[in-house]
Amino acid sequence: MLEAALPKVVIAPSFAIMIIFIYGFILWTLYISTTKSTFLPTYDFVGLVQYAKLWRIERWWVACRNLLVYGGLFIFFCTILGLLLAIFLDQKIRIEGALRTIYLYPLALSFVVTGTAWKWILNPGLGIERLVREMGWSAFTFDWLVTSEMSIYCVVIAAVWQSTGFVMAMFLAGLRSIDDSIIKAAQVDGAGLRRIYWKIIIPSLRPVFFSTFIILTHIAIKSFDLVVVLTRGGPGYSSDLPATFMYAYAFTRGRLAMGAASAMLMFAMVMAIIVPYLYSELRRKRYA
Repeated sequence: MLEAALPKVVIAPSFAIMIIFIYGFILWTLYISTTKSTFLPTYDFVGLVQYAKLWRIERWWVACRNLLVYGGLFIFFCTILGLLLAIFLDQKIRIEGALRTIYLYPLALSFVVTGTAWKWILNPGLGIERLVREMGWSAFTFDWLVTSEMSIYCVVIAAVWQSTGFVMAMFLAGLRSIDDSIIKAAQVDGAGLRRIYWKIIIPSLRPVFFSTFIILTHIAIKSFDLVVVLTRGGPGYSSDLPATFMYAYAFTRGRLAMGAASAMLMFAMVMAIIVPYLYSELRRKRYA
């Protein structure tokens, strides 16, 4: 009896903490979003007023538009570059181990370090622009970091640089799991390497593509520290994302309820991605 109950007793504290500090605070944030909380939380229920106000704020629309641009480009380039690097390494080249380490190195860095490094690289007075001008091309300009219309693309560059290695590792694992007999059979039939990858191998990686999309979308929606370090959401709020909008309104402007409302919408975005994924996985396992 004691042996059967012991695992439950050991797990119970962790389970209780998880319930309180994850799901409990999600519910608390949801309720705060339906109040008039400012610097400190209040509990006077006002319904969906904050959500209605949120969609009338231009800065929120800019953040959502930036999320579409950033998320779309981030997912696209990470997927394409990661797949190409994985295919390159799948040729079993001699220095594969060294190259794999180099490609995966950015993943070991935090977004804070990545943002700081790329802030120096993209700074017109310190990085690429200054280097090219010192090489003799005095008319060269690369001031995306301080240009409102282009600053969000600086975030894309830094994020793609850091996350491409992770995507490469996922695709490489998928490539190495494909049965060699299928490839050999295609080669016997006279199919070239390019046709084998395009017609056989890449279609076989659909689960990897789907998992990559889910993970990268999740990263894009929650992106915060990279933007804060690299652009601080500026110039102005031109490179704001929903996460930086939430932080600014909840902790800087003293509009806690508005920040909670934006946080709940971010949570809804994440759930809109994760729930269908979990449903498809559970359904696939059920019928497997």
